[in-house]
Amino acid sequence: MTMGTTTQAYGESRYWDNRYANESGSFDWYQKYQSLAPLINLYVPRHPNQHNRILVVGCGNSAFSDGMVDDGYEDVVSIDISSVAIQTMQSKYSNRPQLKYLQMDVRDMSAFETASFDAVVDKGTLDSLLCGSNSRQNATEMLEEVWRVLKDKGVYFLVTYGAPLYRLRLLRESSSWMIKLHVIGKLSREDKPEPPIWDLTNPVPLHGDGRSSAEELLGNNPDVHYIYICTKDNSLKPGVKREPSVD
Repeated sequence: MTMGTTTQAYGESRYWDNRYANESGSFDWYQKYQSLAPLINLYVPRHPNQHNRILVVGCGNSAFSDGMVDDGYEDVVSIDISSVAIQTMQSKYSNRPQLKYLQMDVRDMSAFETASFDAVVDKGTLDSLLCGSNSRQNATEMLEEVWRVLKDKGVYFLVTYGAPLYRLRLLRESSSWMIKLHVIGKLSREDKPEPPIWDLTNPVPLHGDGRSSAEELLGNNPDVHYIYICTKDNSLKPGVKREPSVD
């Protein structure tokens, strides 16, 4: 998101249509697939006899979905509010049947059936909505739709600059998630991750009251992106009786 841009425009298709009409090549928000692959492989393992359907929201002109297919994922659906971006990507990847690109608003994904995806990947889309007008309403609508299209035990990967103090509350109030927190160093100017200050695949502990110990472990204002691994668990919904667990 370019500094100086009117943030109210981030939830509007015309802003993104204009941006992508004047932007050649591909661009990945926050992180490239190669950086996040170990974490995605961990939570959505690739098995020869298991078909994982993955949704990438706010894909823009990113090469992230293509990277997933190169890594062995065979059903990756990518959506964006910008018809310009989607038309470009449909043309670019017309020879890759594993990739599907659809113009769609993440706040209304009614074209998708309930519980139809094993994972949803979000790099900056929620952040974008939180920068615009009616931010809380738009963010809530998006998170409710992400919850709806995920299968039970499906995983929502939220890659964000939002620290736990701000994002955990929003996530917990939107739906009943099981949440783990990971962190990764921001990319340098050479598009390489900074030296790791924490093992990517090792979750950062969360306190019992929902706060994170990230500040204690990483210091104040660490130069990282936060990755919230949100697992849908229908048994956590209000009114659903949970069976007692037996160790």
